[in-house]
Amino acid sequence: MLNDAYRELPPKVFKRERFKVPRPVCTVFGSRTIFHNFKEICDILNRDPVQVLKYLSKEMATAGTFDGTRAIFQGKFQPDTFERLIERYLNQFVMCPVCKRPDTKIVKEKRLHFLVCEACGARSSVKPI
Repeated sequence: MLNDAYRELPPKVFKRERFKVPRPVCTVFGSRTIFHNFKEICDILNRDPVQVLKYLSKEMATAGTFDGTRAIFQGKFQPDTFERLIERYLNQFVMCPVCKRPDTKIVKEKRLHFLVCEACGARSSVKPI
């Protein structure tokens, strides 16, 4: 019966590929920083770009706008700043604290936000952004 149950599971459960987020591609133009591959990183994280933009803007204490595939921030920032903040966002709002997999989604119930893992089914509370 256990073998039958394993055959019923989707193939992505058995994949053990490493979760890799690309390095941010940024250019400074005057007093603005343009984050070119912002949408690509949000797609890999499986998160709404507006939510990630809100997190980055709050952490860097600056204004940011989303422009299709890129984000524009007021101020001069280095790519390693974005890389560090995306890593922190990944640990707080993407990775499951139980099974350490990135197959999660954020669900809002009343005033509370929960990180629900689609791989193991764990639910853990997260602070709102």
